[in-house]
Amino acid sequence: MAICNTCGTTILFGGKKVTGLRYCNDDCLAQLALAIAVDSVPQDALIRAAQELHQGLCSHCGGSGPIDIHTSHQIWSMLLMTSWKSTPRISCRSCGIKQQLGDFFFSLLCGWWGVPWGFIMTPVQLVRNLVGILRAPDPMQPSEQLLGHVRRMLAEPARFAEEADEKPHSLQSTG
Repeated sequence: MAICNTCGTTILFGGKKVTGLRYCNDDCLAQLALAIAVDSVPQDALIRAAQELHQGLCSHCGGSGPIDIHTSHQIWSMLLMTSWKSTPRISCRSCGIKQQLGDFFFSLLCGWWGVPWGFIMTPVQLVRNLVGILRAPDPMQPSEQLLGHVRRMLAEPARFAEEADEKPHSLQSTG
């Protein structure tokens, strides 16, 4: 039995072996290629692209920046079914707060109705939204989260172009 060098899953049969390392599937092997590409992004290109995105226009409202990643948190539940998610969004602060407030009130109304996770996770998601609303990213410079996003965009432009075609406003800002 081997362990996947990307995700740590135990590999019982098959898998992929490259340069003495084992991977459970093609997706984990692709993560290796992406990690290598991410590490090769020049720092000056990263900073230039991140600053351009950070100072650009919001793709949601068309307003001026700073643009950064704002994450909203949502939960809903019904009896024995509970679902929660966190959604990062590249936008201006105002659009980020609107999304966080929307998910806060949605969670406040729809999160409590599942046993046991509704009672446990609803306060967590509510507090996470409040913290996001109260703690803004530094408006003078891109956050580490935005830098990571831009680094992945520069390392893997084809994938981000495909995602931008599918979801035009979720991954990039116009400007």
